[in-house]
Amino acid sequence: MKIKILIPIYNDWQSVFKLFDDIDKLKIDQNFEISIIVVNDASNHDRLNEEINFNNIKSIKILNMKKNQGHARCIATGLKYIFEKEEFDYVIPMDGDGEDRPEEIKNFLNKIENSKNILVVGERIKRSEKLLFKVCYQLHKLITLTFTGKLIKFGNFTCLPKTIVENMINEKATWNSFSGSLSKIEKNFTSVPSIRGTRYFGPSKMSFLSLIKHSLSIISVFKKTFLIRSAIFIVLYILLIKSNASIITAIPLIFLFIAVYAVSNLALRENMDELKNSLNQINSVDKIK
Repeated sequence: MKIKILIPIYNDWQSVFKLFDDIDKLKIDQNFEISIIVVNDASNHDRLNEEINFNNIKSIKILNMKKNQGHARCIATGLKYIFEKEEFDYVIPMDGDGEDRPEEIKNFLNKIENSKNILVVGERIKRSEKLLFKVCYQLHKLITLTFTGKLIKFGNFTCLPKTIVENMINEKATWNSFSGSLSKIEKNFTSVPSIRGTRYFGPSKMSFLSLIKHSLSIISVFKKTFLIRSAIFIVLYILLIKSNASIITAIPLIFLFIAVYAVSNLALRENMDELKNSLNQINSVDKIK
């Protein structure tokens, strides 16, 4: 069974080469053939001149993008490249910094070993960040559930069969949000427990601002549901506070109006034409193994 591991990367070559090494050391059944596709998001740091001497990874390719386009779009481009250019059975998108733990790849493989076309997601059961960030992350999931009806407990770290990859590259929302798009096109999946690891080198790049954008990007995939539920909330909230209206009681409405504006703008990022033509943004392909 041919498995492609898809890794978006920007200026974090030390981490991704460490990840290569950790993947190569996994004791993976010989029934699986592991190859890696890295999408280099126009890094402005030179790639390390690392000596490649791996035994279990069949091949490593690096897609060098012409311009920086962001995490979600790199994954979308990688999925399209793999679907059109590679032979594969499953794709595993994962972060290249160690936060998606390489040892959990074996959990995905155990799930798909005796199944065909099964979608497996890594359901986060534990995170490595500080308490305040964890609380904000839980709040993000609650808000997403409230305004979209979707409880999304997974990120990019998934195991996608070929049929799902095809559906993903034909869904414009994939250009905007990976997990939002996957939740939109597929409701039936199985999960494996996943612990958010710590970065190999340096602090996590997921800031509070990044978390807010991530949350709103997911919500924007379900813009119609969000707008309907927001309108209902506004009406009910106004009825609730009409006898005690003040600047303080209006704060939730102000935040909601800001969210509506942001979601409406993020929804404009969905672009089927750009997704279809994304391979034109690949400057070169380096095969380093």
